Amino acid sequence: MNNTLWTGSRSILVSFGMVCLGLTIAAPAIAEPEITPETPSIRGVGQRSDVQPTDWGWQALQSLVEISGCLEGYPDGSFQGNQALTRDEFAVSLAACLDAIAQQPSGDIVPISDEAWAVMQRLQAEFAAELALIQSRIDTLEANVAELRAQPFSTTTRLTGQALFALNAGGFGGDMMVGPTGAAIANDQPNPTLIYRAVLDFNTSFSGTDLLKIRVDTGSGGPRDNTAGFLEPTFGSGLDFSAKPPSDGDFGIGRLFYTFTPGPDLTVSIGPSIRTTDYIDRSRYANLSFRDFSTQALVNNYILFPINGPSAGAAVDWSPGNGAFTVRALYAAADAANPGDTGIIRGTAPFLSWLYPINGNPATADLGDRGLFSDTYQTSVELEYAPAPTFAVRLQYSGGEIYGNGFDVVGLNTEVSLAENIGIFGRYGYGSYTNTPFETVNPSYWMAGIAVQDVFAEGAIAGIAMGQPFIESALGNGTQTNFEAFYNFPVRQNIRITPLIQVISNPSNQTGNGTVVTGTLRTVFLF
Repeated sequence: MNNTLWTGSRSILVSFGMVCLGLTIAAPAIAEPEITPETPSIRGVGQRSDVQPTDWGWQALQSLVEISGCLEGYPDGSFQGNQALTRDEFAVSLAACLDAIAQQPSGDIVPISDEAWAVMQRLQAEFAAELALIQSRIDTLEANVAELRAQPFSTTTRLTGQALFALNAGGFGGDMMVGPTGAAIANDQPNPTLIYRAVLDFNTSFSGTDLLKIRVDTGSGGPRDNTAGFLEPTFGSGLDFSAKPPSDGDFGIGRLFYTFTPGPDLTVSIGPSIRTTDYIDRSRYANLSFRDFSTQALVNNYILFPINGPSAGAAVDWSPGNGAFTVRALYAAADAANPGDTGIIRGTAPFLSWLYPINGNPATADLGDRGLFSDTYQTSVELEYAPAPTFAVRLQYSGGEIYGNGFDVVGLNTEVSLAENIGIFGRYGYGSYTNTPFETVNPSYWMAGIAVQDVFAEGAIAGIAMGQPFIESALGNGTQTNFEAFYNFPVRQNIRITPLIQVISNPSNQTGNGTVVTGTLRTVFLF
């Protein structure tokens, strides 16, 4: 209630009390009720713990309390004169005044004076509009509440969403782009594109500490709907938010899992549609492609996640005593719903197509057994040490099989806050992938960057990072290097615009490829 309406309501109440005082001024004093331990005395304004004779309303309160028995205050001995008046409190005070009048002998009640009657009429006329407005608002609120109760979306589910629009354009130097083994990728410059991503999350909790997440999402053209992903699709140059949802406007289930807490320090997630990158290798500065960096190879340790798409499995997060150490572990199987051994396997990283090329039709190729405990699975463990919010270091391991061939990768992830708004961060990885056409390969990976918050505006974020996603002489004759710089500006609380620039030298590990330069204007709506 605004100040005008509150002042009006308070004035009406006090004036009504003063009228009650006028009606009973000539009557004998009301006998004090019997005092018992259950009904302590609350009469007398001087007994109020928070009312002093110097207060401006002392005289009026003294008259109402001691003579008429109205507005006696709270049972704890306080009056709380500066607090807002609720409808219930108004009703209780009004009932007390009416009860005080009713207890007077009829012969002792004197007629209302002309002056008091004039005050009553003036107050009624002065606040008629405000009281009518209050009543109208109350009627509207009651109707809305009744409608919500009759037609609830869900008593347990909260709907959140995200819409992302991005304008992307760029090109490459030279006349031709080739892949890691020399196969042609592009002969012409790519056209500008307008791409999108849309996400709806249904977040359901049954106990207050659990979460059933169902994500429905869609996207424009997939990982190659942008210049970097089109010209260098192998080593994580594409935009991460393009690679993650289904492509070509198809709606799909992006996440489906249930998270619960069997203990105060332990969280468990299990589901038929999870993402390995949701649980391992997180970072405050380079992890969410709709908020900070968008280049895939800068968002996560690229070689640590040969399974980085749709998969089924479970993850645990254990922080003993909520202290400095946290242990995370996961198991994820690609194509877990397939009981056979043929068909396309979704959810694997693009570089695997060069390490384990598919001869013939991939839809009928034998890529190993499928199912939950298949020949294409990943297990990961991460030990985090974070003694303060300004520092964290994470040691990582991933291992498993890809199409029946073993792999092992170790990683390091660290971040440090240099000041309140400045942070530096980095990742490193070294792996082993066996039984490839190049025998056993040992790729390594690194990235590093800096991020600054509240740049030129509160809530704005700026960052720059670079990295080499796949350092391995067996694939190509050079080493690809990725750069990205962005500036995330909050237009509104839930609307953010981000211009970003990507530069890729030696794309696809080929020194003969010209440098790729691409720019993106990313707009994100959160709701």
